[in-house]
Amino acid sequence: MKVFISADIEGCCGVFSNIETHKNEAVYAPFAKQMTKEVLAVCEAAHEAGADEIVVKDGHGDASNIDPLQMPSYVTLIRGKSGHPYNMMFGLDPTFDAVLYVGYHAAAGCPEFAVSHTSTGNSLYITLNGKRMSEFMLNSFTAASLGVPVAFISGDEAICAAAKELVPEIAAVQTKRGVGNATFCCPTETVMKALREQTKEALGRIGRCHVELPEKFVYEVTYKDWKKAYQMSFFPGMKAVDPFTNRLETENWMDVVTSHNFVVY
Repeated sequence: MKVFISADIEGCCGVFSNIETHKNEAVYAPFAKQMTKEVLAVCEAAHEAGADEIVVKDGHGDASNIDPLQMPSYVTLIRGKSGHPYNMMFGLDPTFDAVLYVGYHAAAGCPEFAVSHTSTGNSLYITLNGKRMSEFMLNSFTAASLGVPVAFISGDEAICAAAKELVPEIAAVQTKRGVGNATFCCPTETVMKALREQTKEALGRIGRCHVELPEKFVYEVTYKDWKKAYQMSFFPGMKAVDPFTNRLETENWMDVVTSHNFVVY
């Protein structure tokens, strides 16, 4: 079995503020260590469940958060950013049997987690076919475009609920829940145990975790800054809807991921 893991940091145990996710801050190191531990736990459980080849994509910031020296012999860790539009999913192809997400978080505009965002902090919110688009939704449609099932997610309560809406059979591990600027953190020991158990559960039912790719896409970005909106309205295919919002309409998924990796950065 061949498994792809896309990992972020905001949804990992304990994280509640942007400062804790920034490499140049003194409080960052313990959370990068926790991100490594959670990824390692999922890798070990997947291997025990029959995955003999695992590729992990470090998906946060400059993509150098996971400690490569902690990865087992059966894991290939992708660090850094290639520039490919797949971004957090770079390295995924149709040969994989399943996608697993570790440390994911709520979408931009979601009031249920203090550091909710989608890719960057430039958007107030992003919609795809009328629904708020998270990094989970974006990356799961990329997986769907390649025919790879999406079987597991860990992260805050809001993103786990959103994941269940898109993929009802997905295995989900909640690490926290947010109220305003407060975060209720689940016990780390409990989460680590659940990561291992639910990873194994997930890989036992990947056949029920396919994502249906829509035939058409309406992608809209509502920016916090009207000047950014004006600038990005000139990106090929994007059209201004109002001073804060641009829209792309297409039947080609690569148009969406390519545009997204330019217009929100």
